[in-house]
Amino acid sequence: MRIDFRHLSRAQRGLLLASVVVVMSVMLFGLAEGGLRIRHRIKFGFNWGIEDTYSVDGRSGLRIATPGGVFGGIRINSMGFRGPEIQQPKPPNTVRIAFLGSSTTYCADVSSNDLAWPHLVTKAVQETSPSRAIDYVNAGVPGYGVDDLIKALQYRVGSLQPDVVVIYEGHNDLSFNSFQLAVKQGIASKRTEQTLSWPTKYSLLWYLVEKNLMILKQQRTSEQSGKLKFDEAELVEPFHRELRDLVTRSQAAAKLVALVTFSTQIRPEQSPEQQTKAAVTSLYYMPYMSVQDLLRAYRAYNEVVRQVAEETGALLITEENSIPGDTVHFVDSIHFTDEGSRAQAQRVANGLINSPLLQGILSQAPRTQSSRQ
Repeated sequence: MRIDFRHLSRAQRGLLLASVVVVMSVMLFGLAEGGLRIRHRIKFGFNWGIEDTYSVDGRSGLRIATPGGVFGGIRINSMGFRGPEIQQPKPPNTVRIAFLGSSTTYCADVSSNDLAWPHLVTKAVQETSPSRAIDYVNAGVPGYGVDDLIKALQYRVGSLQPDVVVIYEGHNDLSFNSFQLAVKQGIASKRTEQTLSWPTKYSLLWYLVEKNLMILKQQRTSEQSGKLKFDEAELVEPFHRELRDLVTRSQAAAKLVALVTFSTQIRPEQSPEQQTKAAVTSLYYMPYMSVQDLLRAYRAYNEVVRQVAEETGALLITEENSIPGDTVHFVDSIHFTDEGSRAQAQRVANGLINSPLLQGILSQAPRTQSSRQ
């Protein structure tokens, strides 16, 4: 059946064409949205953002990974930690390592639990002492800062009786503290995610497009004027105070506390173009900072880690730049790929294994039953 449009006026034909274009655009957008969500579910195990994988812990009020959740390669145990089940109370012959941190410890972009660096570190330590039982708690949660880690230690981790506590955090505290400084200087009023338009709440495609456009804009304008007036002392003071508090509390709960310097993709030796690309995540969350300020800030925060280790006697694990600053090892500015997770595990494991205090803890632990037979 042929439809004759000749009887329609020019205005009517224009309206019809516009209607067809709108309908086709909506259909294409819907197909793209659906395909993106299917891909997201296949890769990550959930349709929307990582926020859908959280629940609230009634005792501490903290946001935690949903107990028993399975999200792609991420598997959460019944206590709400990424990793295997944890025996409670802790068996008397077990050496337990607790890892405190945020998404870079949780390993949000690492493809499986077995490749998350806390698991690999524990495996490496176990290989040096096969006659001892060693388990771990990956207490990393995306979005946590040091103040959250203090609460997590108090309400969720301390009761698990860790023998060793490993602390790895820097980015979230830098992001929060720099934002407070930017507000004080009158150059920021909202966090980046709060400035996104309303469709981002309902469309994953819209969210990703808008987010990436913002990132491109920040990369183009990263060295323009109007950025944060960098006050290093004011920027590091809260981190220094809270990190020292966390270490002191951890030392009351465990025999050995290790502080790990923070590794980023952005490096001083890179070209300006490489630095701008590597700073992608940092520029998104801290748009009021220049690339050079980011380099200074991460260096200053790692210097705080070193200072707190010296002040408290905590084990210091460095070599943060032993992980190459490239896209093979980093998904973005701070999050590890599988390969980056392996490199992170190697430097942390080496630091622990070479510690006489850890060797003393392992030597005092009873041998497992199988090793006695």
